[in-house]
Amino acid sequence: MNLHGNEAILIAYAVAAIVTCALTPLVRQLALRTGALDHPTDRKVHRQPMPTLGGLALAVGFFMGALAAGALHQVPFRTLLGVSSGAILVALIGVIDDRLDLPAKVKLALQIVSVAPLLLCGVTISMLSHPLARQEQIMLPVWLSWIVTTIWVVAVTNAINLIDGLDGLAAGVTAIAGVALAFIALAWGQFPVALLCAGLAGAAIGFLPWNWHPARILMGDTGAYFLGYVIAGVTIQGAFKTAAAIAIFVPLLVLAVPLLDTALSLLRRFVTGRPAFGADREHVHHRLVAMGLSQPRVVLLTYAVTALCGAAAIWISRTG
Repeated sequence: MNLHGNEAILIAYAVAAIVTCALTPLVRQLALRTGALDHPTDRKVHRQPMPTLGGLALAVGFFMGALAAGALHQVPFRTLLGVSSGAILVALIGVIDDRLDLPAKVKLALQIVSVAPLLLCGVTISMLSHPLARQEQIMLPVWLSWIVTTIWVVAVTNAINLIDGLDGLAAGVTAIAGVALAFIALAWGQFPVALLCAGLAGAAIGFLPWNWHPARILMGDTGAYFLGYVIAGVTIQGAFKTAAAIAIFVPLLVLAVPLLDTALSLLRRFVTGRPAFGADREHVHHRLVAMGLSQPRVVLLTYAVTALCGAAAIWISRTG
């Protein structure tokens, strides 16, 4: 099957959403039967054990949406191989982390290893657009390209994971970011990237009915790592392959909420002398809840900010 244009985009979105939504309750039952539960702690908002592994449904939904829309024909093979194999690898790391609660340094090391498929398949940040010179590009040597790519992928992966602290937050933010990135990719003539973004947004939307407050299942590190990794991969293939002067700022703007929260978390932990990748309940969304806002209101507020950032990114991508 070789679909074109808006038809393929809509199919990727719809199939991913339907498959994820239908599969999530089955994954929930699997989690309950196998004891894959997220138990309450002083840094979590849930007061009872919650089934996790929802990321498995997200991953299957994403791949089914992409395949149904003809990703094998539309997306360059090396790109599809790099993003898919890396995303599967990082999802498996998430499964292990959900069950064993790996130390932060071990998780970081494994996340760095998971970038290898992208690097080996040539999905790298090999150039940066000059922010002050239209259509001028700065080519990076291979060693620096690999370092920058690794930093970006690990940063985005952890950014999505860190905002997964309230019901529906990470899924909704990912859905909004996916839609924005799809529009931006289409504006820049990058149809294969738009196809993957649509599939990602559809999977996140399909998971949301089961993850909205009060959640019946969590995506866990499995899902957060998977979503973050795919977003990082498609932005590398999309925005960072564009010569427009504003290209470097577009993914930063679309992902402003999770990236800013991550930066503030690292700064806070550095100042207080705590481990950089430790867990706490001092993220922006936690602070808003502590101020008296309900979980749904905090989540909807975050959606609104993310949507505004996405709309701004779409606008500058069309005018820049």
